[in-house]
Amino acid sequence: MIYRVNVYQFFSSMRDHILRIQEAEEIKGLWKTTVILILLSMFVYGWMAYVGMGKDHLSKQVTQIGLISYEQTKFWFLVGRVCFGLLFALFFMFMVPLILFGLTDIPYKKLMILGQAVLTVLLCERIIWIPLFVYAGLDWSVSPFSLGIIASYMTDIPWLISFFGAISVFQALVIWLQVKFIKSLSTIKYRLVWLSMILLHIFYWLLAAFIVYLDAAFLGGVM
Repeated sequence: MIYRVNVYQFFSSMRDHILRIQEAEEIKGLWKTTVILILLSMFVYGWMAYVGMGKDHLSKQVTQIGLISYEQTKFWFLVGRVCFGLLFALFFMFMVPLILFGLTDIPYKKLMILGQAVLTVLLCERIIWIPLFVYAGLDWSVSPFSLGIIASYMTDIPWLISFFGAISVFQALVIWLQVKFIKSLSTIKYRLVWLSMILLHIFYWLLAAFIVYLDAAFLGGVM
């Protein structure tokens, strides 16, 4: 059986597509979709940089480095965010499937389809961040869709707010999607799948908080 990758149709009839992926002997359109999602990720992160998301630490230095140097720094900030968008896409479409490939008996290409679906959900979350930042002044870590906004009322510790800010409705959807996909295509026990996915995402949330700390320290001139 041939399965043709279509991310939109995957979400419109998920159960049917998962069954077709399970029975698929050949997968078509995998690399084309991969390239499109990589380019989309780079565009979204470039767009986020363009509207100023994550640039608050940089803006504080404009009086110290001068206007010309500041404009040059803004350009490299944009380039850096586009490159981060590339790495972000590669991580979820290649690295996470590789980890899951080591934990399950599911073929790697089929796990790449899961990675594409996960990346699509995460990019939708980031696209929603943009109007929240532009029109409401809310950074991603205090999005109303995450626990970060609650954490901001309970603590002033930036990395802790970033950690809870990474825990969102979209992240819960990703975990559910991964569990549903893996359970359908493998013989691993249901509880073990849930436990593995939750632990994997806790690591991801800690990593996200650490990256935010390094980013703020670098742009703020601490490092």
